[in-house]
Amino acid sequence: MKNKKWITLATAVVLAVTALPLGVFAAKKDEAKLAKVTLNEVAHSIFYAPQYVAIEEGYFKDEGLDMTLITGFGADKTMTAVISGEADIGFMGAEASIYAYQEGAT
Repeated sequence: MKNKKWITLATAVVLAVTALPLGVFAAKKDEAKLAKVTLNEVAHSIFYAPQYVAIEEGYFKDEGLDMTLITGFGADKTMTAVISGEADIGFMGAEASIYAYQEGAT
């Protein structure tokens, strides 16, 4: 009877020790599948509060997005980041898009 307990305990320890690294590798594999998205906001604003919560709570990661938030400190800098490809998305007023379009940016 004692032998059975030792075998059961040894089996449980071996399973626990091998399952832990497998779980860590699986988590890293899932993170590698995330699409990287850079969002450049013109300034921190209370209007963007839902976005801040979604980033902090991991809602974007749940949807397969690795969101990086950058503050541009001005519509001109935010628009430049989007046009140059430094940012994928830019939050700014509509006038920045109009000015960039008038200057020939696509």
